[in-house]
Amino acid sequence: MQAKQMMLGLLGSALLGGGVALGGYKILEPAPNPYQTAAADPNVRYTSEMRSSPYVVPEGLNFVAAAAAVTPAVVHVMTEYAAPAVDQRQAQMDPFLRQFFGDQMEQFHGQQPQGQGGGQGSGSGVIIAANGYIVTNNHVIDKASKIEVVLDDKRKYEAELVGTDPSTDLAVLKVKADNLPFIKYGNSDDVKVGQWVLAVGNPFNLNSTVTAGIISAKGRNINILRREDNMGIESFLQTDAVVNPGNSGGALVNLSGDLIGINSAIASHSGSGAFEGYAFAIPSSIASKVVDDLLKYKVVQRALLGVNIREVDAALASEKKLNTLSGVYIVGLSKTSAGAEAGLKQGDVITQINGVGVNTSSQLQEQVARFRPGDQIKVSYLRGGNPATTTATLRNATGTTAVVREEPASAVVKYKGITLSPVSAREQNTLGIAGGAKISGLRNSDLAQTGMADGFIITRIDKTIVGKPADVKALLENAENSSGVLVEGVYPDGRKAYYPIGPE
Repeated sequence: MQAKQMMLGLLGSALLGGGVALGGYKILEPAPNPYQTAAADPNVRYTSEMRSSPYVVPEGLNFVAAAAAVTPAVVHVMTEYAAPAVDQRQAQMDPFLRQFFGDQMEQFHGQQPQGQGGGQGSGSGVIIAANGYIVTNNHVIDKASKIEVVLDDKRKYEAELVGTDPSTDLAVLKVKADNLPFIKYGNSDDVKVGQWVLAVGNPFNLNSTVTAGIISAKGRNINILRREDNMGIESFLQTDAVVNPGNSGGALVNLSGDLIGINSAIASHSGSGAFEGYAFAIPSSIASKVVDDLLKYKVVQRALLGVNIREVDAALASEKKLNTLSGVYIVGLSKTSAGAEAGLKQGDVITQINGVGVNTSSQLQEQVARFRPGDQIKVSYLRGGNPATTTATLRNATGTTAVVREEPASAVVKYKGITLSPVSAREQNTLGIAGGAKISGLRNSDLAQTGMADGFIITRIDKTIVGKPADVKALLENAENSSGVLVEGVYPDGRKAYYPIGPE
C-alpha cells in the first residue's frame, strides 16, 4: 500500500510539473496582436459596427500586447487660448440694461474677465480612423483658439475642429495625415463589472502613460454635465485604473485592445484634483454614435422619448403601491411626445429598452441616446403590475422626426440692409457660444445708429437664445411694435457688448 501511494504521488508530481511547464510556456509565448494590420483600414466604425471581441483574460494577465497595440493611436492634444479683450465701455452697468435684465444681468456682467491673459492646456485624444479623425473631450478643446495634436512618435499636426457635443462632452478633430495607427471601437454593452481594462493618455504631460484597473461600475451618473437645457447625458463606465488631469479624452480599452470608452472625469476631493480611486469614461456605444452624427450632419441627432422619469426605490414603491423595485417611473409626459404617441402613461414603470434592462435614469438615457429621431425602439413597461411592450418612434427636441443639420455657410439672411451669417463651429468653440449670427453691412443699413460694428455676433435678443441668422430676423420682426429690445453678443476678439434697439 505504501509503495502504491508513493507511486501515485510521483505520478501526481509529474503531472503537476508538466502542467507548470506548459503553463510557463503559455505565459512566455508572445500573445498575438489583433491590430497588426489596423492602419490599412481607413474607415470609422460606427455603433452598428462595433466589435464584440470575446473577452478572455490572458494567462499570466499580461497587459503588454494590448498596451503596445493601442498606445500609438492615443495622442497628446495641446491647446492655446487667446487673452480675452475687455471693452471698458461696458465696465459700468448701464441703467438701461438693468431695466431689461435687473440683478441677473448685473451679476452676469460682473463675471466677465477683467484683463486676464491667454493660456495653454493639454489633454488626450484617440485616433479612430487612419485618415486622421480623432475623438476627445469637449472640455479639452473648449474655447481654444488653436489646437495641436502630438502623436506618440512625436509627429505634430495642427488640428481642425470638426464638431462638438457639450451634452456628452465629446468633440471630433481632424488632422491632415494618412496611414495613422488607430483603435477600433469595442462594444461597451458587453463590458462586465470586474473586467480588466487599460487607460491610456497623457496625465501631467507624461506622454503615452498606460495604467491598469477593472470596471467597478456601469451606468454611473456623477452630475458633471449640468446644462440649462437638461440635455446632458451621463452613463459613465467607472474604473479604478489611475486617471489624472491630462488623461481626459484618452482611451479606455479592454485587453483585446478594443476602445470601450473615452476617459473624461475623476472623483477627487483633493484641492489638486488628483486621482483618488475612481475615474469615469464615456461608453463607446455613445461615443461612436456622436462621432457618426458630427461627421455626417455636423450636429448630433438627439432622439427623445419625451418622458419625465424618476428612479424606483423603496419609498416610491411604497408611495405608489408598486410591486417592483426595478425600472424607472414615468412622472409625466407631454401629449405630443414619442412616449405618449406609443401609449405610455403617467404611472407606468419602464423596465426595458429593446430588451435591455433600465433601472436608472442614466441607463434609460444611454439606451435612447444611441438612436436618432425617426428611429423606432421597443419599450417594455409595467402598468398596474402587468407587463406590456410598445413601439415608440423617437422625436427631436422640436417634436418632429426630422434630421437636424447645421446651417450651411450660404444660409445668410438679409434684414433692413444688414447681412446675417452663420458662425463657424471653430469660432463658436473659441468664443464659447452656441450658434449665433454674425452681422455685416451695417454702415448703409437701418441699424447703423445702434453702435454695433461689422463682425458683431448676436447671441441673444431679450433673453432668447439666437441659434441661427433666421432667428434674428424673426425676433426683430416680432419686436417691431414693442418699446424696444436688447441685443446681446460678442465680437470676434472676445469683447461682449449689449445694444438697445428702440422702435422706429
